[in-house]
Amino acid sequence: MDMQIGADVRSNTLLGPDDCRPLDIVNESSQYPVLLVCEHAGQSIPKALGDLGLSRENMNEHIAYDIGARQVSIMIAEYLGAPLILQPYSRLVIDCNRPVHSEQAIPLQSDGIRIPGNCDLGPEERLQRIKEVYNPFHDSVSALLDRHFREAAFAIHSFTPILDNETRPWDLAFLFRKDAETSHSLADAVRRLDPTRNIGMNVPYSIDDSTDWFVPYHGEQRGLAHSLIEIRNDHLRSEACCLSWAKLLSRAIQQFLDKAFS
Repeated sequence: MDMQIGADVRSNTLLGPDDCRPLDIVNESSQYPVLLVCEHAGQSIPKALGDLGLSRENMNEHIAYDIGARQVSIMIAEYLGAPLILQPYSRLVIDCNRPVHSEQAIPLQSDGIRIPGNCDLGPEERLQRIKEVYNPFHDSVSALLDRHFREAAFAIHSFTPILDNETRPWDLAFLFRKDAETSHSLADAVRRLDPTRNIGMNVPYSIDDSTDWFVPYHGEQRGLAHSLIEIRNDHLRSEACCLSWAKLLSRAIQQFLDKAFS
């Protein structure tokens, strides 16, 4: 397979007329008190970047996007009638859950796989990705949080079962830092609804200012109830599985709202 890096590069813009928008919105006008966010929903790459030097097999793996996260997020939004913002571009173009100054924002490698199209980028090329993909996404998150009163915001992610030869046994995890109460309340709701689930707290990752954006910026700075929700991606490989998780999390979110804000 011939792989293209930086095909049709333009000096003044990254996204062209044939590229998708840097965000998708579901239920944009909804006044539901929870905003849903899915930063790693897509696999798209701007045409100007070719295929980043990666194979289609690479792009179908967890390094490029959160497998199943888009589907389950949309299902939750539909069940609740909640607004949802999704990022259709691959996290390898720019990771919308990283601070822009982080080395992980435009990674040079992921899970041992080198990303050729991200090597030797100049300042202008990095700025294009920030201005045309990253900023519009987060500006829209902020706008939807401002448009109507929201009680909480939740980011939906998925994680791979094995990374660096380490097994990750949790079915579901909640990530948080200052707002522990929201994540523990959601976990308690899930346990009541389905005691069989293995739930982790602040695993397989932890929240840090240098590597995370949703929790520190959209959650903590606003003083908004929030949690980053991680589902193991082998549970999201079919529509039926996504639907099952969407129903479970939708009920847990509604129970959280009923308990916390009634």
